[in-house]
This record gives sequence, structure tokens and C-alpha cells, in this order.
Amino acid sequence: MNHTWFILSLLLYVGVFPYGFSKNVSRPATVRIGAIFTFNSTIGRVAKIAMDEAVKDVNSNSSILPGTKLNLNMQDSNCSGFFGMVEALEFMETDTVAIIGPQSSVVAHIISHVANELKVPLLSFGATDPTLSSLQFPFFVRTTQSDLYEMTAVADIVDFYGWKAVIAIFIDDDYGRNGMLALEDKLAERRCRISYKAGISPGSGVNRADIMDLLIKVALMESRIIVLHVNPDSGFLVLSVAQYLGMMGNGYVWIATDWLSYFLDSKAPLPLEDTDPMQGVLVLRQHTPESDRKRAFFSRWKKLTGGSLGLHSYGLYAYDSVWLLAHALEAFFEQGGVISFSNDSRLHSLGGSNLHLEAMSIFDDGNLLLRNILQSNLVGLTGPIKFNSDRSLILPAYDIINVIGTGSRRIGYWSNYSGLSVVPPETLYERPPNRSSTNQKLYSVIWPGETLTKPRGWVFPNNGKLLKIGVPNRASYREFVSKIQGTENFKGFCIDVFTAAVSLLHYAVPYQFIPFGDGHKNPSYTELVHSITTGQFDAAVGDITIVTNRTKIVDFTQPFAASGLVVVAPFKKLNSGAWAFLRPFSARMWTITACFFLVIGIVVWILEHRINDEFRGPPKRQLITILWFSLSTMFFAHRENTVSTLGRMVLIIWLFVVLIINSSYTASLTSILTVQQLSSPIKGIESLKEGNEPIGYQVGSFAEPYLEELGISKSRLVELGSPEAYAKALQDGPKKGGVAAIVDELPYVELFLSSQCKYRVVGQEFTKSGWGFAFPRDSPLAVDLSTAILQLSENGDLQRIHDKWLLHSSCSSDTTEIESDQLQLKSFWGLFLICGVACFSALFIYFVQIMLRLCRTPPDSVSEGSNGSLSVGVRRLISLLDEKEDLSNQGSKRRKVERSLSDNSKESELGSITRKQTEITVGSNINSSS
Repeated sequence: MNHTWFILSLLLYVGVFPYGFSKNVSRPATVRIGAIFTFNSTIGRVAKIAMDEAVKDVNSNSSILPGTKLNLNMQDSNCSGFFGMVEALEFMETDTVAIIGPQSSVVAHIISHVANELKVPLLSFGATDPTLSSLQFPFFVRTTQSDLYEMTAVADIVDFYGWKAVIAIFIDDDYGRNGMLALEDKLAERRCRISYKAGISPGSGVNRADIMDLLIKVALMESRIIVLHVNPDSGFLVLSVAQYLGMMGNGYVWIATDWLSYFLDSKAPLPLEDTDPMQGVLVLRQHTPESDRKRAFFSRWKKLTGGSLGLHSYGLYAYDSVWLLAHALEAFFEQGGVISFSNDSRLHSLGGSNLHLEAMSIFDDGNLLLRNILQSNLVGLTGPIKFNSDRSLILPAYDIINVIGTGSRRIGYWSNYSGLSVVPPETLYERPPNRSSTNQKLYSVIWPGETLTKPRGWVFPNNGKLLKIGVPNRASYREFVSKIQGTENFKGFCIDVFTAAVSLLHYAVPYQFIPFGDGHKNPSYTELVHSITTGQFDAAVGDITIVTNRTKIVDFTQPFAASGLVVVAPFKKLNSGAWAFLRPFSARMWTITACFFLVIGIVVWILEHRINDEFRGPPKRQLITILWFSLSTMFFAHRENTVSTLGRMVLIIWLFVVLIINSSYTASLTSILTVQQLSSPIKGIESLKEGNEPIGYQVGSFAEPYLEELGISKSRLVELGSPEAYAKALQDGPKKGGVAAIVDELPYVELFLSSQCKYRVVGQEFTKSGWGFAFPRDSPLAVDLSTAILQLSENGDLQRIHDKWLLHSSCSSDTTEIESDQLQLKSFWGLFLICGVACFSALFIYFVQIMLRLCRTPPDSVSEGSNGSLSVGVRRLISLLDEKEDLSNQGSKRRKVERSLSDNSKESELGSITRKQTEITVGSNINSSS
């Protein structure tokens, strides 16, 4: 029985589970991997040596792939998509599990289709095209940085220096075109743009004449910021021709992508004649952090090449790609992966052809190997090797270098973590990310032309074209802008401001004024501004108001004149008249003041009634006393004395209030009787909204849409074209077909009122805006002119231009705004509040005292009074309030004092009588003796 179970177990072990267990224990002695790249290229020459060394290191390392050796087979694609595809298909005939490469984005696009079909991972150390996405090409794995990050770095540099437009010169293939698309998107996020794109043929047939024709077109453009995204061969030809054309001098900025950095790293040091055409160029280089392994490999590299070939970042990425694949294969085998291939049934149908496609096979466990590659987490010569969710290497970063002399100088770093910095990215990874503008820093740059001054980045195009400036051809208010009859020139306040500002610029601005409008009617300023967006004009100069809708489509300069909508209405002079003394206070103020006089009289009467005989007596007398006392306080002529402390407190506060009211009334009445007063039934924009009278506005002004936004019906708005039409419409009024008021901008209104003395501004200015010159979005000229306008304002020239055109008036009357001259309750409510609180507090304290006394008073001590319907308690309270307070204690004390005083006076009188009698007796005795 035991032998039977042993045999069954052995059969189950060998027959049933051979496949599963063999996965865990069996490893092939050799694993074939392929490599496709261009041997005779700047990247290929370095990558070939780097991958050979990586395979040697892996095979000699017993800790990884024990018992298994990597067999690397390299094929030269010669930068051809066709040859690359053929070589990839050849690999599929030899059971290759993975392919390293290609270095070219063009070849990668083609080979990726083969890798997808045959499920063979494709690890590219040089294809940087950002459109090689994991969605379209799931078996494509980029083991270097994508151009998406490189173009983000370029956009950040452009934004850092404040430039708004760049020119892109690129190789016209998948690598160049898609890189430029990425750059365009990143620039747009920073409100920058590519103003001109110049493509170069990717073939070898490009000659110097072609490049010269291209750069001549670039030299005629406005921008002086040139981004060069090409390959080394065409790139050096572009720089050489640019130097010949004088485009490597002062004012130009050249930003080269990493094609120049890996060429310099592999060839350094170069002789001066080779580096002379690239002096001052900014270059990007993929950043690899310093480490002991990297330094040791550089030392080893020098021994391998004898210093004849430099090591660049793509060589490091090629070396790490081999190690990445080795670690993935190790994990693949540990998870039971088996290297096995099967034929594709779809290819068998083509077996009769001469291509022998049936020999190609599909990697059965290709998905497992791909998953292990993407889940890798190791540290290589280039730093951490780990993929994020979109299958890009984590922590992308670039060095920013400046070509100087025969070498280069690093001026900073860019990382997707914190942007531009002079601190290495690996140091910033230990801190919280900070991409604020104040945290973006770079060292100083030696620009083309050997200058440290940051180039402006643009010039006026050197193509013979003048700046086309649209100017409104106004029919009214020609002091601001008007066309000189018989010429194409313009004059006016706005024109003088523009020419003065242009004269302050440190460069010439060629321009020509083009009239907009027929001169018989004011044109639409909104249409004028919109003409800039369509390319009809390059700018617009005139009395153009800066409003929200216009700022959405164009850029404005700094305002050179303040502007805002105001209401103009007729007015009438107010004579003093017989009832002028009532005008200082409004009706509400008179009512509240009168009520408070009466309230104060009642409050003082309540507080004084029980203890002050002057506030007692018959009801009629008490009523008269209340009225007299309250009204006499107006003139501080009250004769009644207040005895209680509470009454005196209330009276003192009230007399202070009366003092303030009297002083204000006197001052206002004096102004009314001595100064000419103006009045208008319209008080401002609010009264216009509430009414239904017609309202005038200037033709072409933004006042019409603004008033409609306020809820004023369009049927109420009347279009007026000149100051004369203003005056006539206001004079006729609504009853005769005119308008009740006019809404217009303050500069026009001031000019209108300088000669029309019958009208005034009513209310306050209800919008705040200004006039500016309009330019296309992100125009650098708008920024420079804004600075010039500020300079005009600071040195006083702007005011002098204003006085030249606009400072004149024939009206001698006051031109201040019409406002109500009455004193309103809102100016005194604080005083009335204090007085009211004092009265309430005094009454509260008084009634608390009465209630306490009521509680202490026996019921029988209060006279019952007449039989009424009131309860006993209420009758007792009323009786106590009306009772004369007993002051007997105070009276007895007073009588004792008076009695003592009378006794003293009697004694003094008796003493004086005795002295007189004695004097008389003595005198008589003397006489008798004599």
C-alpha cells in the first residue's frame, strides 16, 4: 500500500504539476535581448560602449540573474524607420525578449507597432517625443526624460525673463514637430506664444543656402528669442549661418535643447573656432545627480576611451536601461515567468510569401515582463529609476548651462518639482515644493554679444512695414483727437501724449496713423478695438476708455487720463425768499428736533414734579410750563431751576445738543443767504434709474451698453453727436423732445461745461476708469509705453499737454457739483441717540426709586382718592407720583440754622446798644464837669 501511494504521488508530481513547478525552478542559461540605434551618431557611439559595459557588469554580478547570462545583439538602424522595422522583425525570429532602443523618435514610432503586436517590451533611452504615449504604444517604455518636461523648462525660462514671444526652429519630423507642439502648449499656459515656426528638412540634403534663406526670414521677425530644437548636424549649421548674418550679436537670445549639450559633453573640449558660433547660447541638459557610482563610472569611461569620447546623459540612460531590464528579468523569473514564444496564426496565412513572416513569434509572457519593468524601483547612474502613473520617469530635471569660451557654465537647474533654482534638485526634494515667482532664481548669463544686460527680446520687424495705428476720426470734441485737413496726420491731446511717450523710448518706432471713421460721425470705439484682433491695425491710439470687455481681447497701456461716467443736468438758482430760514434743515430733521424738544420738557417735568414747586400746580399750568421750558432751552433762556440730580444730568446733555444744532443751523443759514445756491431735480444716476425721462449719451461711447446694464431701457437713450446737440437737448428738456440729463465721460463733460454755464454735474462719478492706448495681447510695446507714460506723469509733461489742449473756460460761476445743501438727520443722529439714552436712563432710575418707595409706604398712608376703575396699586402709584415730597427733615435743619443765626444777630445788636449808652453817659459827665 505504501509503495502504491508513493508511485501515485510521483506520477502526480511529474505529470500533473510539471508546468507550474518548472516555472519556479528552471531558468534559461542565456536570455537574448536586442538593441536598435544608430551606431555612427553622437548618441550611438556613446550608447554602444555603455550598453556593452552594462551587459558585462550584469553578467559578472552573481547577485542578479544567477546562472543566466544576457546576450545583447545590436543592430544599426541608421536613423531610418524602415531599417529599424526590418531589424526589429529580425529580432522576433531569434526569440528576443526585449529591445533596448531606438534612440530616434521617428524609428520608435514605427518599431512600437511591432512591439505591440509581438508583445516585446521596447526600452528607449533616446526617443523623447512626448506623443509616444503608453495608451497607443503599451509596450513602449521610455527610460529617459520626455521632451514634454524639456519644453516646460524652456517655457519657464522664457517666462522667468519676461519674454512673451519666441521663434521656433525645429527639425521637421516627429521629434521636432511634436516637441514644438509641447512647447506651444506650455508657453500658452504662461501667456506666451510662438510667433513664428521654421522647419528644417530632416534629410541630409539641407545645405547652407537653405539655412540662410530660413534665417533671413527669422531676422525680419519681431521676436529675438529663438528656440533651436534640431539634431547636431543641422543645429551647428544654423548657428554658423546665424553668426555670419550677425544674429549671434547683442539683442538676440538662443535657447538650444539638449541636442547641443550631449554633443558638447561627448566632444569637450572643443577648439575655439568650433564654439565661437555658439557663444552666449543657453543649453538644456538632462540632470543626473552626483554619486560615487557615477564618478567611478566616469573614471572607468576615461580608461575605456582614452579621453577621445566623452560620456553624456544618454549614455548613462543606456547603461541604466540594461540594468533595469536585468532587474525586471530577475523579478520575472522569481514570479515563475517562462521565456516561451508562440506563432501568430495571422502570420501563417502569409506563409507562402517570400518574407517568411511565419518565422516571427509572440512572447507569451511579454505582459508579465512589461509589468515588472514598470514596477521597478532601483537607483542607477542617473539616479532613482521608477515610473509614475503615466509611465514616465519620476523627478524629471535639467541643468541650464551657458556656453562661454571653449566650455560652459551652469547657471541653474530646472525641476518639475520646484521650477528654476540655483540649488540642485535633489536638495529641493527634501523641502516642500515651492514654485512661487520669488523662489525662481538663476545665476547671471553672458548673452550673445558678450553682454550681461538681459535682452529686451524683441524689435520692430526689419521688413519695411510700418506699425499700423488706428485713430478715431472724431466729429466732435476734436480737442482730444482730430485729423488735420488735407493730410494724413492727426493732432490733439491724445496724439501729443502718444508722440511724447514714443520719444522717450530708447528705440525707434516706425508707425503710421490710419483714420477710423468717416469724420461725420463718431466711430464705435468697440469696433476700433476689435480691429486690432483681426489684424487690421497693429494698435489704436485715441481717447479709448479701458473697460472690462475690451481688456479681454487687447492689452492697454497705463492710463494717461482719468475718466468715468457722470450725469450732466440743467440747474436753477435758488433765491433766499421769505422762507429761506427753513432750508438749513430737512423736513425730517425739523420733525425729530421738535419732537426731542417736547420729549425733553416731559422728561424734566417727570423728574422735577415731586420736589420742585416750579413744576407743580394745576394741569393747565403744568402743560404751559412743559412747553415753555422745552422751547426756551433753544435760546438757553429757561427760568425754571432743576433740583434733582437726574434732571440736571438730562438738561446738561440736552443743552450740549442744542448748542451743536444752533451752531450748525446758523452756519448753514449764513451760507444760504450769502452764497448763490443751485438746484436740480436730478440728484444722480439713481434718480435717473427711478424715473422715465429720456437720457442722452455720446455717439460711439460705451455709456450706452453700460446704462443698459444698469437696467435703463434702450428706448429712453438718445444718441447725441456734438456739444451743440448736448446743449439743445438739455435746453429743450423732455417735454420738447430733449433729454432730462446726459451721461458721458468726465473729460468730455469738463470740456462741455467750460463753455456751457447753464448746466452742472449732479451726483458723483459712478464709474472709475481711464484712457489708454490699445495693443494686441502680450505686446511688449504696451509695456514699454506704459513706463514712458508714467515718466511723462512724473516729470510734469503730461499735465502740460493737458493744459495746452483742455485748460480753458468762459464760465465764471462755480463749477462744483450740485448737491443738497440741507443738513440731514444722518449728521446728528449720534447726538440724538446720546440724548435719548440719557433720558431713558434717567427715567428708569427715577421709576426704580418710585417703586422702591411705593413698596416701603404703608397702604393706609396713601389717600384713597375717588372711586374709579383703577386698582388700588395703580391709584397708589399715581398718588405717589403726584405727591409733594416731604422735606420736613431738611426744613427742621434749615430752621435750626436760621434760629442760631438770629440769636447771634440779637446778641450783637444788644452789645452795640450798650456800647452806645455807655458812650452817651461818659460824654454827659465830661460836659457837666467842664
